[in-house]
Amino acid sequence: MPNVPHTSGAFGDLLDIRFQEIFEDNLPQLNDMLPELYSFVPTNGRDTMTWSETGAYGDWGFFDGSVDYDAVSQGYDSTLTPKELASGMQVERKLFDDDQYHIMDQRPAGLATAYTRTRQKHGARILNNMFSVDTLFYNNSEGVALCSDSHTTTSGASTANGFDNVITSAFTATSLSTARNQMWDFRNDRADIIDINPDEIWFPDEIFDKVFEVVESMGKVDTAENNRNVHHGAYTMKQWRRMTDANNWALVDSTMRKRMLFWTDRIPVEFAFAEDLDTIIAKWRGYARYGMCPVNWRWINGANVS
Repeated sequence: MPNVPHTSGAFGDLLDIRFQEIFEDNLPQLNDMLPELYSFVPTNGRDTMTWSETGAYGDWGFFDGSVDYDAVSQGYDSTLTPKELASGMQVERKLFDDDQYHIMDQRPAGLATAYTRTRQKHGARILNNMFSVDTLFYNNSEGVALCSDSHTTTSGASTANGFDNVITSAFTATSLSTARNQMWDFRNDRADIIDINPDEIWFPDEIFDKVFEVVESMGKVDTAENNRNVHHGAYTMKQWRRMTDANNWALVDSTMRKRMLFWTDRIPVEFAFAEDLDTIIAKWRGYARYGMCPVNWRWINGANVS
């Protein structure tokens, strides 16, 4: 654990003029992927945000002299609760004044870098935890994982078909077809087929070569025939280094994703500075409050590779 606060005794190198240069934490950071995954929505001053659903109407019957009236079912609720995050740093006045390389003068910017990294990790939770019930930022009254073979409906319709959005196959052209066909069979709350168009593949670094071959090859992969590859150009590749499982991947309908996966910055990141009068210790702190929430599962089909 680093020493808190930063003092001259702990950072003698910064006071030694014999060093040619001392580097700060200037390693390149990963790209911000949150805008590519989430739809950003305002909280309008609320400490929680709740979405609900109503179901579909059934098929029309033949008119036999009187109208058969129908009613929709109340669906599940999804509640997002933004979490508070904070971090800070302290620097001894003497160290700040005598720092020959101005490292401590640049360290507050490091808090911003750490915030961005933390936010990306939280954003990746939706994919890293898609096979478990994750309640850190949200709760859904259905009570099952985002990707599950146990989805339910409040309408009383059969869930025997079209309510399973998880497969267990490693990424191949065949498993991609399986995942696509499974999404084409997704049903609404009354078990009627809906129009799903899977067009994105989200995956970790480790399977980049496999995904690239399947999506970019003109012909079928690893076959001697010159058959056309049905997957060529059909999907946008979404490689994300924040995905922590080396084998898991997900097939996504981008249009549905934008309508069903939300991020909110309840309080955008802010920074403040103060100096303690008695100890003459300078303090910088950062604060933010944010959260994310999926309001339906039908935008994604996850591969939980065993």
